[in-house]
Amino acid sequence: MITTIPYHNQYYKVDLSKPLDISIPIRASTENVNAWYLDAPKIEPVKEGDWIGKVSEGASTNFNNIVFNPHGHGTHTECVGHITSEFYSINKAVKSFFFLAEVITVTPQKQEEDMVIDRYQIEKAIASKDFEALVIRTLPNPKDKHNKQYSHTNWPYLTQQAATYIRELGVDHLLIDLPSIDKEKDEGKLLAHKAFWNYPKALRHKATITELIYVEKTIKDGSYFLNLQIASFENDASPSRPVLYKTLPQ
Repeated sequence: MITTIPYHNQYYKVDLSKPLDISIPIRASTENVNAWYLDAPKIEPVKEGDWIGKVSEGASTNFNNIVFNPHGHGTHTECVGHITSEFYSINKAVKSFFFLAEVITVTPQKQEEDMVIDRYQIEKAIASKDFEALVIRTLPNPKDKHNKQYSHTNWPYLTQQAATYIRELGVDHLLIDLPSIDKEKDEGKLLAHKAFWNYPKALRHKATITELIYVEKTIKDGSYFLNLQIASFENDASPSRPVLYKTLPQ
């Protein structure tokens, strides 16, 4: 279904019948993607005495409890409340759900003992500046990102200067295929998070960071519409399902 979306006094055509899901789902498995030294997620039927909430065990319905952490068990979207002592909810931060997005691909570069994404790489990769959301795919990009165990791996991260540049571009929604835009073990500095949210000077309450996405290699760099779907959690972060739609020629 092709539809026309107005955006900043322009009109864009998209085919809503061809969604490109860039989320990683949460599975009750040790093969589930994992970060931050967590146990695997659990999805288990409720048990009450001899009763088990599972149709194959005689119940009329399947009735599961789910135990997971949004930051470490799959694609998630977080707001500035992730780094503040005052509570801010992702459910309050995200009030609209469609954004013009730019997809870029970068190869992190070695810097001392780390692999980093710097401002120059971001600047070089961006082909347009008329967008609200930036989607970063890092190379290499194997499918095993769906079940990678990231703890103690010192994953690549954004430099403070790169995050500042992204903020200065006017990007409100930053998406990346890593567990965090910051270094895994940084003594709590969170330089990229703070730079993107402009903490503590003037907090960007509507700005979000989405981590642990996966962008298939068949999705080319360029302009898309992003549908950023979150669950209605009153929390700093929520599991999310970002979906891209390729923009079509007028």
